[in-house]
Amino acid sequence: MGWQAWVTLSVVGTVVALLAFAGISADLVMMAGLTALLTSGVISPENALAGFANEGLIAVGALFVVAAGIRETGVMGILASRLLGRPRSVAAAQARMMVSVTTLGAFIYNDPLVSMMLPVVDDWGKKNQIPASKLMIPLSYAAILGGVCTLLGTSTNLVVNGLAVSQAGLPPQGLFDVTWVGLPCAVVGVIYILVFGRWLLPERKPAFSTKDDARLYTVEMMVEPGSALAGRTIEEAGLRQLPGLFLVEIDRDGQVMAAVGPEERLRAKDRLVFAGVVESVVDLQKTRGLKPATDQVFKLDSPRSHRCLIEAVVSSTCPLIGKTVREGRFRTVYNAAIIAVARSGERQHGKIGDIVLQPGDTLLLEAHPWFVDQQRNSRDFFLVGRVEKSTPMRHERAWVAGVILLGLIVTAGAGWLSMVNAALLAAGLMIATRCCSGTEARDCIDWRVLIVIGAALGIGRAMQVTGAASGIVEPILDHLGTTPWLALAVVYVATMVFSELMSHAAAAALVFPIAMAAAQSLQVSTMPFVMTIMIAASLAFATPICYPTHLMVYGPGSYRFTDYLRIGTPLNLLLGAIALVLIPLVWPFSG
Repeated sequence: MGWQAWVTLSVVGTVVALLAFAGISADLVMMAGLTALLTSGVISPENALAGFANEGLIAVGALFVVAAGIRETGVMGILASRLLGRPRSVAAAQARMMVSVTTLGAFIYNDPLVSMMLPVVDDWGKKNQIPASKLMIPLSYAAILGGVCTLLGTSTNLVVNGLAVSQAGLPPQGLFDVTWVGLPCAVVGVIYILVFGRWLLPERKPAFSTKDDARLYTVEMMVEPGSALAGRTIEEAGLRQLPGLFLVEIDRDGQVMAAVGPEERLRAKDRLVFAGVVESVVDLQKTRGLKPATDQVFKLDSPRSHRCLIEAVVSSTCPLIGKTVREGRFRTVYNAAIIAVARSGERQHGKIGDIVLQPGDTLLLEAHPWFVDQQRNSRDFFLVGRVEKSTPMRHERAWVAGVILLGLIVTAGAGWLSMVNAALLAAGLMIATRCCSGTEARDCIDWRVLIVIGAALGIGRAMQVTGAASGIVEPILDHLGTTPWLALAVVYVATMVFSELMSHAAAAALVFPIAMAAAQSLQVSTMPFVMTIMIAASLAFATPICYPTHLMVYGPGSYRFTDYLRIGTPLNLLLGAIALVLIPLVWPFSG
């Protein structure tokens, strides 16, 4: 090996060590490694930056936008309410959730899928009195197991497919090519969690509960005419035992019904009065079939899709002190509508418009985001702050988003369009049909993930062009002889270990040139090695740092690092054994 190869191996070793032990952000480490190779002259700018034009990376970015359209239209909430139901035990809850998420994970990129499902599963667990620690790791694992079943389920599959086309000269894979191995692994993985999860998953309570919030808002919602909630009981509608929120009374045609039982059936135009914390009020605002009872919301200047929820504390110098919300014409004065009011942790009686404002009242407003900048220094309010992720859902466009997603699956699955073409087209349609706005589309893309993938592809390219990959392979093959299956096993283990220490997509990009060198030295088909990297990099469960989805559920599940080691390590070994048996059968070495 020349000096370029040794420099490349030194940079790769440093990158792996920093990712495993230094706790530095992966995108910074990977870009630093790529910059070092570029600066030292080991790799040309064309090769260094080629990874950022990889088809898989572009498809991943487009799928983030597709997921945003699904999230903003409430499609995920509709699917979840029908799939999750009301389980009678923890095991039943895990089964319902994992089967549903694994199925969805095959067609929705797993990072945004977990992001969308996490609050849904968290609330669902609270309603059914199931500890979050029994659901969050299964949620992450289910999304990954589903993702390995199709080409578009995870960034690893897309990235490896792009590498196989650009560097190995292989034809693009179909949507379901990986299913031959991915589906058996997914089935075994789900069964493993359901059988052993009762002993391996911890049972912990979160350090903070929404019930500890001192602000208790009073909020009025109305059952929309023609909605699916009309005719359902309160329990069937999912409005009983809401986390951090409870139904106080129902105002039906001027008749107030207090202490309503779970079997009471809702009617169109019922006014429901809730009391609860802000996080729960935000979720309530996104419930399909409910709308704010105050008509002031629909008289604001900007469309609802451009608004958000804002908390504001009334100051002692506010000119509306001592007046009711209606008398003070709050909407006219501030171009904002009061959704809920909190006062000293006590529930306020009567309609929102009849509440007399007092100093220190905390108002939950629906307004345009510029309200925060406009009123931050105003003498009318002490504090003004935006509530995160509180933009109203575009429920009326849910069917449009569903059709676009179905079109993506059909066109890519049938081979009518390439994966990157189908993903870009679906993302553009989500924006064009206003399922999500251009701003939301830009904000939803996790640029750190794309940077990690692009930089890792550049480093992997350096390993290939400098001969570092073949320099690693040759000594290994000298010890293993000419047995392709042993070489395949080494590639699987190396990819699995790298995936646990760094980003799974980055691990795939780094090991890919090594695997190709091994296949060429053995003079066998490269396809089994391509699929081995795809499966091994995707099925990483033993550490929380390897997958963004593992980190997403880490806090909500109150987990520790050792929890992943305890349940994930046996799963890694089990699925690795299955994959190494199936891959050579589906893609023979002589193919």
